[in-house]
Amino acid sequence: MSATEAAETAELLTQAKDALERYLEVRVDDDGALTFSHGDVPCVIQATRLGEGLTVLSLTCVVGWDLPDRPDLSVAVAERAGQGLFGTLGVGHSDSGLDVTLRYAFPAAGLDAVALGTLLMLVVSTASQLRTELPGIVPGE
Repeated sequence: MSATEAAETAELLTQAKDALERYLEVRVDDDGALTFSHGDVPCVIQATRLGEGLTVLSLTCVVGWDLPDRPDLSVAVAERAGQGLFGTLGVGHSDSGLDVTLRYAFPAAGLDAVALGTLLMLVVSTASQLRTELPGIVPGE
């Protein structure tokens, strides 16, 4: 990564951190990624420069993890994925079970703090809502 790329991604991550800190406690990891939780949903934001003038933020929220591989959960995720969410809802399979994530990537350069914070919180609050609505994610269901 060139010095210019590093500076662009660092600046965008700083802007995202400032925008989110209006709502949440945000940590900066050793690699520069931002981590935080909204309710019981852990989230991470990373920045990537795809080309000159195109640096994107990538937000990943882990809605549920190590879940039983149940057909009703897969069906519910597929139905919700088609409802026009901010982000891409997906199911990943691991040795420990199913993981449900909500991912959203977008070019964020030029957004002011209010607009950036609003956009990020739309995705994060959707992930939290999904955690309570999808069957079998919240323990005790």
